[in-house]
Amino acid sequence: MILPTKHIRPERALLTIGAEVLGCLREPMTVSRVWDELRKRRGETSEPSAITYDWFILALDLLFIVKAVDFDSGVLRKVAS
Repeated sequence: MILPTKHIRPERALLTIGAEVLGCLREPMTVSRVWDELRKRRGETSEPSAITYDWFILALDLLFIVKAVDFDSGVLRKVAS
């Protein structure tokens, strides 16, 4: 689930989706805006696997657990390393 396996394609692994989310976070954004940006990015590519909102939230959870993002006052932002 977090990493690709024989049952989960690389483009659907949470680590891959999390990396795409970090790519969308050029500035602090609301969760819904990040979701819209990610769907737009995935729509522009030729990837056959669209992700669902719950899979997107799991990727955000992973990013929050590893302290890559912070959620404060309704805004999601990258954590400076």
